Amino acid sequence: MEIINNGVKTFEDSGYSRIDKWDKEKTEKLAEHYKAILDLIGEDSEREGLLDTPIRVAKAIQFLTKGYNIEPQDLLKKAIFKEDYKQMVIVKDIELYSMCEHHMIPFYGKAHVAYIPNEYITGLSKIAHAVEAYARRLQIQERLTMQIRDCIQDTLNPLGVAVVIEASHMCMQMRGVQKQNSVTTTSAFTGAFLRDTKTREEFIHLIASKLS
Repeated sequence: MEIINNGVKTFEDSGYSRIDKWDKEKTEKLAEHYKAILDLIGEDSEREGLLDTPIRVAKAIQFLTKGYNIEPQDLLKKAIFKEDYKQMVIVKDIELYSMCEHHMIPFYGKAHVAYIPNEYITGLSKIAHAVEAYARRLQIQERLTMQIRDCIQDTLNPLGVAVVIEASHMCMQMRGVQKQNSVTTTSAFTGAFLRDTKTREEFIHLIASKLS
């Protein structure tokens, strides 16, 4: 069941509830702009199928860029534990969805993140949350890769960090060059991953392999 009250949407079903909140004033202002855009591209913003589109898009864009309201380092700090573990920790195949800042068209793919602890570890889900926080902003893939790397390095001070992102860019698939099968790979390393070829090769091997 869906309940809407003063800009708060609550979903309730069999004891589970989810609450969506949005800024009413900001949403209305965004909707005004999207209504104008519909008219400028030649559509009729007053026709039945588009009547609620501006408000839907206004809410959607706030969700797609919600990372501006999140500090990824704070996410990691919420779950830091002292642990005598100095081997590689890898969280791979983290799904990510972002928007290219040049055309505001989505790019999507996977992030593979590793670090070698130096007395401290963090909760595994926090790494995925940090990826999500940076991805949910207007981005370029190269900067996104470095932001994730630097966040983990600065927060945990590990012996090394490795980040690889593989993504497909709809600005290349839908418009411009229109190459639907192209994939962009970026990487960023610190510490042991940067200095030690064997460590870096182990990381690349592990993220490429499918362990049974």
